[in-house]
Amino acid sequence: MICGLPGAGKTTLAKRLEVERSAVRMCPDEWIEQILAAPDDYRERDRLRDPVEDLQWEITQRLLLLGTVVVMEFGFWAEEERSNFALTAVELGAKVELHCLEAPFEELWRRIQLRNASLETKTWVMSRGDAEAGWRVFQSPTALELQFYDDWAVYRS
Repeated sequence: MICGLPGAGKTTLAKRLEVERSAVRMCPDEWIEQILAAPDDYRERDRLRDPVEDLQWEITQRLLLLGTVVVMEFGFWAEEERSNFALTAVELGAKVELHCLEAPFEELWRRIQLRNASLETKTWVMSRGDAEAGWRVFQSPTALELQFYDDWAVYRS
């Protein structure tokens, strides 16, 4: 499971783990971008988030039952969300790792601005207000929470 805010480096890490672990990578943003009719339709983009994540989670559960390594790049901003996914994965017999990427807000905003400038479409352009809203609700994993996982890492930049 890859945990972190926009700009933290989730996709970069997920792609590296995908190759290193011969894993299947589940990235909702990539699927949403493929099925979104208009790149700047933010209402539809946001509406698609839950159904796409639900579909990817269904596929992930089947893959875990088959013994496949899966890298989930959902963001996992809340402890409750992380715990629910992790408990189900454990029930399916999977080992669960949590990789959390953290950075100071201004560094995240700097990276988001660079990404905004390089995007081919407007689908994932973020405003400072969007970034601040995420910053306010993000729950970093606690030391107690991390003890649950088979392995974990917190990357701070």
